[in-house]
Amino acid sequence: MATVFRFLTEDDTSAFCHKVSAALDKGWVLHGQPVMAFDPIKGIMRCGQGVTKEIDGAYSPDMKLGEQ
Repeated sequence: MATVFRFLTEDDTSAFCHKVSAALDKGWVLHGQPVMAFDPIKGIMRCGQGVTKEIDGAYSPDMKLGEQ
């Protein structure tokens, strides 16, 4: 068994909330506090949230974390 980590990012819109909600629905667990930062190139706020998940087997850098 291994623990894998993802960091989800998105513009500060409902799309970010949907991305995090979809990960939670697939068994991912929130890790730490959400963060926000201003993107001066786009002129918008961006959001980020870490998530973790326990998986069967060993971690491999070749795995697609979003498919876990």
